[in-house]
Amino acid sequence: MEKQNVIFRDLGIVPYKTGWDYQEELVRKNVEIKIAARKAASENPENMEGTGLAVSTTHYLLFCEHPPVYTLGKSGHIENVLISEDEMEEKEIEFFRTNRGGDITFHGLQQVVGYPILDLERFYTDIGRYLRDLEEVIIRTIEEYGIKGGRSKGETGVWIDAGIPGKERKICAMGIRCSRWITMHGFALNVNTDLSFFDHIIPCGIVNKQVTSIERELGHPVDFAEVQKKIREHFCTVFGVTLSEVHSPGHPVQA
Repeated sequence: MEKQNVIFRDLGIVPYKTGWDYQEELVRKNVEIKIAARKAASENPENMEGTGLAVSTTHYLLFCEHPPVYTLGKSGHIENVLISEDEMEEKEIEFFRTNRGGDITFHGLQQVVGYPILDLERFYTDIGRYLRDLEEVIIRTIEEYGIKGGRSKGETGVWIDAGIPGKERKICAMGIRCSRWITMHGFALNVNTDLSFFDHIIPCGIVNKQVTSIERELGHPVDFAEVQKKIREHFCTVFGVTLSEVHSPGHPVQA
């Protein structure tokens, strides 16, 4: 079977809201395609048999960095934000309530933020498996730097020493949203991230557990572009896809 293709775009450094709006646009277009396909199938079932309903949707993988921002998931608790609005303004940190799952997290420079916009009906209709696959991509990526990552029972993301009380530390946060099996939001891997920003929140609402980065684990910064490249490679392997880099001067991030 021919591998599915995913369009890759590196958006660079963009404000959080700009990246969020761009995701929403891509998801909306894919959802409209699926609704139209299902309508056509119901009206002319004899013409749709065996053709598949989602073949014309488009997969994307977006990479970016965000200027400092705290984002709170739809099931999150504002009590996990330990800093006032005035203090955030003083420190030039933005804040957004989002429609993804999960609680409070931080995005900042030198953090690889990945937003896969995938039509899971063309892969598998299993959100749990999708999250495990995203985690696997990051686990394989940091393993190339000699860092052994893993999962923490009942929690999403990638952890180090998850089974050792007092030593658990999260290196990659995850939170997604899915609409008609089209995904958005995704993961945030701390590379050379300034971790002091996490001091002002209870990350993911999990107390007594630390946050770390590749830089902290190794004791020195690493090449950011190299980490991005490794993530792309492992994404292709884990999801069994190919990536096509497309530069689109018309998309809103570059407007």
